[in-house]
Amino acid sequence: MSLNPLLKGIRIIDASRLLPGPFCSFYLAQMGAEVIKVEEPGVGDYARDMSIDLFTMVNRGKKSVVLDLRKPEDAEAFRQLADSADVVLESFRPGVMKKLGCDYDTLRARNPKLVYAALTGYGQTGPYLNRPGHDMNYRGYAGELDQNAVAGGPPIQGNVQYADLAGGALTCAVGILGAVIGAKASGQGTMVDVAMMDGTMALQVAAMGSRRVLGATPPRGTDFLAGSLPNYSIYETRDGKHVAMGSLEPKFFKRTLELAGALDLLKLPMVPGPKGEPLREALRALIKTRTRDEWEALLAHEDTCVSGIYTLDEALENEQVKARGFVEDVGGKPAFGLPIRFTHAQATGGDSPKLGEHTAQVLGR
Repeated sequence: MSLNPLLKGIRIIDASRLLPGPFCSFYLAQMGAEVIKVEEPGVGDYARDMSIDLFTMVNRGKKSVVLDLRKPEDAEAFRQLADSADVVLESFRPGVMKKLGCDYDTLRARNPKLVYAALTGYGQTGPYLNRPGHDMNYRGYAGELDQNAVAGGPPIQGNVQYADLAGGALTCAVGILGAVIGAKASGQGTMVDVAMMDGTMALQVAAMGSRRVLGATPPRGTDFLAGSLPNYSIYETRDGKHVAMGSLEPKFFKRTLELAGALDLLKLPMVPGPKGEPLREALRALIKTRTRDEWEALLAHEDTCVSGIYTLDEALENEQVKARGFVEDVGGKPAFGLPIRFTHAQATGGDSPKLGEHTAQVLGR
């Protein structure tokens, strides 16, 4: 049986750049959509010149077309591309595309079935709509940075761009897919307005759930799943590495202590807050008696929910990661593919395009 990409036949015109928009369209390209990346002449996507190879990570499988949307003839070429497109994706500040004559209302008048996705920091409405920003700004305003911390410590920036990737890109991808299905059914497109601040705030379901019960947001690092429970926390091992103890259910915690020869700890209160500190201190001392890999060998294959905390280098060599096969070899170096498997469809690959590589092919120039 032939396996076809799920989004084969869907054409996306992507005028976004850097990380959020390109990551969104990368997932759609990997599912088979034709993604035409519109870039500025001579400069292209700013990610091309970054000190890290971000461009390759989020632009494989796309076509690159060079257009200067400030020129009337190039703006018209963009509009003509949108005439035959299912989706337009952009990430400019609100009002920029209108000045260029490439906004939703203009394009919709020519192509009523068009899905127009605007992925921005603060959305198309509200007092912040024209503010500049990046991932940490949206996370800060959304309250997520405050929650991403240990008790008594400062907010932690980390190296996963939650607002760009989850609050923005993946939220936008869901919106685009829903809108495309709706347009196919009704013949009517729509605008998809995604604010990374909104999407990031919406990720805080645990903190909001606690607030609904307590009447206020728990202080950083003290919420139910944020490290306040001694049996659901991170502990340092004898070799200075760490393990993640996710023994949330009593049966998992009991099995952990049984294998560790420490069942006597069950008599200590397994509760959050100060009353749980005796158990936390006992677990700190216990986990310090072995190395990370020794704990892994003892506990990981049992019903304990205890695992080692790996570096990215270690994770790339992990047997489970290799078995899943979503890490690809791109130019002799690893890169992430689509982390989704389909039984009756396949993901597509492809290299990242050179600047303007497909201009002649797409525009006939």
